[in-house]
Amino acid sequence: MVTDVRSIYVTALRNTHAMEQQGLQQMEVQVSRLERYPDYAALLQRHIETTRQQLARLEQALQSAGESISSIKEAVTTVAGTVGATVHGLFQDETLKNLYAGYAYQYEQIGAYRSLITIAESAGETAHISAFQQSVQEEEQAAQEVAGIIEPVTRRYVELTTSGDKADR
Repeated sequence: MVTDVRSIYVTALRNTHAMEQQGLQQMEVQVSRLERYPDYAALLQRHIETTRQQLARLEQALQSAGESISSIKEAVTTVAGTVGATVHGLFQDETLKNLYAGYAYQYEQIGAYRSLITIAESAGETAHISAFQQSVQEEEQAAQEVAGIIEPVTRRYVELTTSGDKADR
């Protein structure tokens, strides 16, 4: 079976959109549990807004390609995002597990957008490349921000846990 480059591009757009939707779902669940970690909550809130903008860019690109978002894939990844955040919520060190996962997830998104740019170039679909490049820059910035709070959040976690405060769950 031979697949044309445009089909690969549309699939990459849909996959990237689904990935962002999953990330948004996870962040929305996580931020509601971070009242004891205001800096972490603020960072997630900022990235939630950025992610909504990225989703809008991807939706524009899909519409320009004459396509729509796959509702089945969206439903599956939304459930996966909720389950992922909920599973971490079952463990005492939920905050740290989510922090590590979020840090790694930024790099997954950077990779996905860089790949999407390359596929778009190969398909001759260059109209949205600058928007995808903006998303790469935003994800790189988010990765730096997460890296910057790993130690302070860990210190806060240790402080709360050793003081007998069970509010981390």
